[in-house]
Amino acid sequence: MTRHFLTGEELSRDGLLGLIERALHLKDAPVSSDALHRRSVALMFQRPSTRTRLSFQAGVAELGGHPIVLRTEDLQLTRGESVRDTALVLSRQVAAIGLRTGPHPLIDELAQWSEVPVFNMLTAEHHPCQALADLLTLREVFGRLEGLKLAYVGDGNNVARSLALVGPRAGVEVVVAAPLGYELDDATVTDPHEAVAGANAVYTDVWVSMGDEATAAERRRALAPYRLDDALLDAAAPGAIALHCLPAHPGEEITMEVLYGPRQRIWEQAENRRHVQKALLELLVG
Repeated sequence: MTRHFLTGEELSRDGLLGLIERALHLKDAPVSSDALHRRSVALMFQRPSTRTRLSFQAGVAELGGHPIVLRTEDLQLTRGESVRDTALVLSRQVAAIGLRTGPHPLIDELAQWSEVPVFNMLTAEHHPCQALADLLTLREVFGRLEGLKLAYVGDGNNVARSLALVGPRAGVEVVVAAPLGYELDDATVTDPHEAVAGANAVYTDVWVSMGDEATAAERRRALAPYRLDDALLDAAAPGAIALHCLPAHPGEEITMEVLYGPRQRIWEQAENRRHVQKALLELLVG
């Protein structure tokens, strides 16, 4: 059984596909599981959150548990208490611990000392729960994952990295297109139209993420050719859908027409965070 969920690589192919199918069932029957009956889950937020906080709080409650939201200012970490001591204390109070933070090594350290499962709600390097919701959305729309192609256009950030890690494990080809200086790895392409050719889904994210504010103007100039608009969707496979992990900035990384138009599945994608995270919590708490 998976003990922690930090990057998504902890899941085997069969485990990942099974989790997606379980999430489909939980979406159809939201209160059919009591995996967290009379148990608490700590949700630690060192970064702002809308979808992650809502989906985990609602999901824990639907599993019969109690979500305990802990913000940075609520914790003695701000006064010098160690991550090790925090992990040891939390482990004696809750069934699992989620962390949304910046530096990825922080969650690695938390997991090292925790005696209960730790799951990644976002770090600067990985956003694996988002990638799970993306796979669930593709599975819903196309009825399968094997053989699909997803093109990510824009900044090669934590979302792109998680998609590139988790997608191929489920049989989804993931291609990332980004300008020089914003690429994810050596496999990144620079032409967005080349990336979307034959793609079943075209995905984007904000150009200015948390912590990038100082270089906002430079980032907008570099990423402008990677805007997700109808013309870019037209270059993808017939029936291709637009995806975005949100929050969105219409007119920057995505047009208003795509964001609210008939070719997107962005709002289902946001809802699917709850369902797939419930399946993950079931797996972690066993």
